[in-house]
Amino acid sequence: MTLLIATAISVVLWFIPFAEFLTYPFRIFVTFIHEGGHALAALLTGNSVASLSVAVNASGETYTTGTGFFSQIFISSAGYLGAMAFGALLLILIRKAVAARLVLLGSALYVFALTMIFGLIKPLFWVSGLSGIPFTLLAGIFISVALVLIARFASAKVAAFFVSFLAVQCVLNALFDLKTVFFLSSPFNGMTAQTDAQNMAQVTHIPAIFWTVAWIAFALGILWFAMRLYVARRESSYQPDLPFEETPAV
Repeated sequence: MTLLIATAISVVLWFIPFAEFLTYPFRIFVTFIHEGGHALAALLTGNSVASLSVAVNASGETYTTGTGFFSQIFISSAGYLGAMAFGALLLILIRKAVAARLVLLGSALYVFALTMIFGLIKPLFWVSGLSGIPFTLLAGIFISVALVLIARFASAKVAAFFVSFLAVQCVLNALFDLKTVFFLSSPFNGMTAQTDAQNMAQVTHIPAIFWTVAWIAFALGILWFAMRLYVARRESSYQPDLPFEETPAV
């Protein structure tokens, strides 16, 4: 019920004028998760992260080093799929009854680490990345503090609802962003925008629309897998209120 309510509120807010001001902090949170996916993918492939920045319009940029072919594919794919995977992970943690306060604190620590390490410290050694520091630092600290305060002072039910809402926001924003990239990557679109799909096209010489469709398929697969675990966990944990035992007839 909590998940359904969080989903309903997220969808309804799309149709309310100026409601983007209410969802703006969540949009920035998802951008941190998206860019954090690129950063983690770079580290996992043995590369390094030069800077991570989040802009006022909720877009983001992550600059990494390394020119490996497969590394670049993995890094470029880790943004949208990383946001979807993070949302799916929150769904699974909710279903497995992991304390919502711990999830919020873990999310706060993750965003704070991204902000301080890749949003502040690393760009200081990379001059061309300094322009993104002020807002990235402000937004990252604000989100981290807000998550800690909710984990500390909110009731258990409010904390659980907030985790559900974050999960829904990650999933829906990942799908919405992929839809936008799909139209930007269409050969019939006259506009040119530098997206992750365009980066993939430059590396692989395969059209951006192909990678967008592939990411959409993978994202839906991640969501399907998470919901399967969600439902399976619910069924396996179900017990009747009065567990009667059958007795053999005499």
